Amino acid sequence: MRELAIIAIKEFRDGIRNRWFLGAAGALILFSLSLTFLGSAPAGTVGVDPLAVTIVSLASLSVFLLPLMALLLSYDALVGEVERGTMLLLLTYPLSRADIILGKFVGQTLGLGLATVFGFGSAALVLVFGGVESDNWMAFVMLVGSSILLGAVFVALGLAISAMPRQRSAAAALAFGVWLCLVIVYDMALLGALVADGGEGISTSVFNTLLLVNPADAFRMINLSGFEDVRAAAGLVVSDLEGVADGFAPLVSLGLWVTVPLIFAVMLFRRKQI
Repeated sequence: MRELAIIAIKEFRDGIRNRWFLGAAGALILFSLSLTFLGSAPAGTVGVDPLAVTIVSLASLSVFLLPLMALLLSYDALVGEVERGTMLLLLTYPLSRADIILGKFVGQTLGLGLATVFGFGSAALVLVFGGVESDNWMAFVMLVGSSILLGAVFVALGLAISAMPRQRSAAAALAFGVWLCLVIVYDMALLGALVADGGEGISTSVFNTLLLVNPADAFRMINLSGFEDVRAAAGLVVSDLEGVADGFAPLVSLGLWVTVPLIFAVMLFRRKQI
């Protein structure tokens, strides 16, 4: 456990020194503040809770930016050290390869979580000092927690990716492809399937299940369908996500998306020749 903590601390420090990650974290704070100012200004004139509007805006930001930040942190966590020759030195210590994977996962997730808290916390401070009163702060807390969980999903995916190739360039290309497929292409393909189907073959339960198997859509389910004011701000006056999408199913989906890639990363790393 002590060795795992040492690796986690090292990864956390390396992450917060990473220029690409720091730039993305700065962009997260800037976009969070911008969306808060722009979203809360007209909300009062249309009778919508400003905090609910902010939650919808930040959820849309999170689903694009946080996975990218997570992959920037993790895609070269293993292959980069193999290329630099430092992995051989690390393996001379009394550490299992699973300890290395888990230590890197914990450290990188903590770094990403800290950036998320700073980014969304700055938005919350703007609303608090702006005198906004709302009953939806629990929805905001849910947004922060689920955003950290979404980041953990893509950190785990990044580690699994990093355990595959022998060159950082290949890992970077694979990481970008995973982000593109899960965050953008999947929803476009699903929308195309719905249009082609014409509402005849894809039932509501099938559609919700297809949403659940994608971590980005499971994240949207958690934050856009769980609270009435947020549903109204998102244009979902009544929940359009029924049945299998209710309750803890989206959280279970995200939990599996963390666990399975981590197990896969450990299996691949144990077989990797260094």
